Amino acid sequence: MSSVESHQEQLSQTDPSPSPNSCSSFELIDMDAASLYEPVSPHWFYCKVIDSKEIWIPFNSGDSQQLEEAYGSGKDCNGIVVPTDGGRYDVHLGERMRYAVYWDEIASEVRRCTWFYKGDKDNKYVPYSEGFSQVLEETYMLAVTLDEWKKKLESPNREIIILHNPKLMVHYQPVAGSDEWGSTPTEQGRPRTVKRGVENISVDIHCGEPLRIDHLVFVVHGIGPACDLRFRSIVQCVNDFRSVSLNLLQTHFRKAQENQQIGRVEFLPVNWHSPLHSTGVDVDLQRITLPSINRLRHFTNDTILDVFFYNSPTYCQTIVDTVTSEMNRIYTLFLQRNPDFKGGVSIAGHSLGSLILFDILTNQKDSLGDIDSEKDSLNIVMAQGDTLTLEEDLKKLQLSEFFSIFEKEKVDKEALVLCTDRDLQEMGIPLGPRKKILNYFRTRKNSEGITRSTLQSASQVSVKYPRLIYKPEIFFAFGSPIGMFLTVRGLKRIDPNYKFPTCKGFFNIYHPFDPVAYRIEPMVVPGVEFEPMLIPHHKGRKRMHLELREGLTRMSMDLKNNLLGSLRLAWKSFTRAPYPALQPSETAEETETEPESNSEKPSDVNIEESSVAVKEEVPPINVGMLNGGQRIDYVLQEKPIESFNEYLFALQSHLCYWESEDTVLLVLKEIYQTQGIFLDQPLQ
Repeated sequence: MSSVESHQEQLSQTDPSPSPNSCSSFELIDMDAASLYEPVSPHWFYCKVIDSKEIWIPFNSGDSQQLEEAYGSGKDCNGIVVPTDGGRYDVHLGERMRYAVYWDEIASEVRRCTWFYKGDKDNKYVPYSEGFSQVLEETYMLAVTLDEWKKKLESPNREIIILHNPKLMVHYQPVAGSDEWGSTPTEQGRPRTVKRGVENISVDIHCGEPLRIDHLVFVVHGIGPACDLRFRSIVQCVNDFRSVSLNLLQTHFRKAQENQQIGRVEFLPVNWHSPLHSTGVDVDLQRITLPSINRLRHFTNDTILDVFFYNSPTYCQTIVDTVTSEMNRIYTLFLQRNPDFKGGVSIAGHSLGSLILFDILTNQKDSLGDIDSEKDSLNIVMAQGDTLTLEEDLKKLQLSEFFSIFEKEKVDKEALVLCTDRDLQEMGIPLGPRKKILNYFRTRKNSEGITRSTLQSASQVSVKYPRLIYKPEIFFAFGSPIGMFLTVRGLKRIDPNYKFPTCKGFFNIYHPFDPVAYRIEPMVVPGVEFEPMLIPHHKGRKRMHLELREGLTRMSMDLKNNLLGSLRLAWKSFTRAPYPALQPSETAEETETEPESNSEKPSDVNIEESSVAVKEEVPPINVGMLNGGQRIDYVLQEKPIESFNEYLFALQSHLCYWESEDTVLLVLKEIYQTQGIFLDQPLQ
């Protein structure tokens, strides 16, 4: 509320006197008495309909001040458009309406608010209309200057407002069902509190967003129109993601903000569900849908079937065209509205949205050397991970005697892959060796890995992938089924040398209990088992229950090792030969020192082994170039309550990314690292 109070002081300093309209009927009032009156500080609100309820939300302090300055500029309001909410909405001042810029959304009413009354159910304050607020303000000014209270007013809805004193002002609502004449208005209904000025009501007013935009991120949703358990749209979920990012910039990039090195990252939603279901397919589905369990079938048609639509060449083309054209359109519009933007662009996809982006990125063409790269794709196939010569391959097949024939015909390994059975027969190679050679090299070609040509063939059949008009820097996948879809399409391995034609980075981020998420790295390194990268908690360290679990695991291993060591020592003492007869003193010394020496030896060995294990660092895992040589799979830390029952929180885990500070912080960290800006303190 400090921003509101400072804003009020600023307005009161610039315009300490009442407006001409409000004091026109009070020109004869003594100026000393009038000096007790201070004009109210207005604040601008907009109305959102949520669950069939009208909720009035305040603009942030910066936007409200801009609107007030435009309102008081003396110009015709009908031609004034004020950008708000970081440029994502425009307010047409004359219409008093707020319009979304980058996506389709029902316009919201805008109001210059000074007087409020408490609502019926949720106890939130509702602003009066601008006209009636002016009447209330004039009545309040008269009461203050003349010190005459208990003023009674009737609203346009025949509701009574009584100003008892500056601290007590009430609003009476007529009882439903009373006749036209009714009884005394002040005796009807429960009185509701009336407040003057936004500083006197309980409402959160934010300071606003930094004007400078460092990076732009497009966010593509998954199946269905709802993106979380509250059935909110992609716009609302991305709003949460953006809000979390703004908070994390203040807490984890404070030094960079203080040095004015950074502004903010803009996240814009991309909606493909609405255009897909506006093609008439819903009408066709409704004709064949059974009438039973209506709600479940409607949910299936509206949500689950999106997966099948994407596997259909016809509707897949619609989805791909929509996503690409929307991102291109929004990018062009963004540059028009932000001509000074010099930052990069990244893309993020949730669930099926990540698969859509993966296919689009795979089928992009670099503007430099497209034709040459496609011609060389076969050369890349044979060169990746294949160091054997043709002679060595034939020797491996015990067919070395035929190498001279291939050498004479100038057939190398690349040419041999293209040979047919008829070609080998014409070279004079018998049937048996022909079959061995063809089977061997065709199997090697199919299992060699993903290259540009094989990835394109693994994408949807008969789909033409349009081009993006920019090159994304990083691709973030949240709760992604990419690995599963690639496997189902017949791809067993991603070649380590493969990378997106136009995108340098790729991060596969998932919750450990997410039922839709799959890993990517095992497809690059199929012969090695290793864990994904654990995403640090945004407050540092691991979550307490994970550290406790690891500590208990280490303790149990230590107890196990010590127990085995003790049993081994007891067995040795049981089976060793008896000591020779010694002097009593020597025997006592031996019996005292011997167990110590024996018990110390295993511990010394354990200490040495553990120290060696600590010193031996785990060798870096080569996960290929899909993320520029960096790790690809990143797993979130589950919350303590989630660890009690994985199945209970499975669905929630798939929808948790929008409000996950750990996810957002990883995104910000990777984006700003490309600009040479790092966290204030590295997370452990």
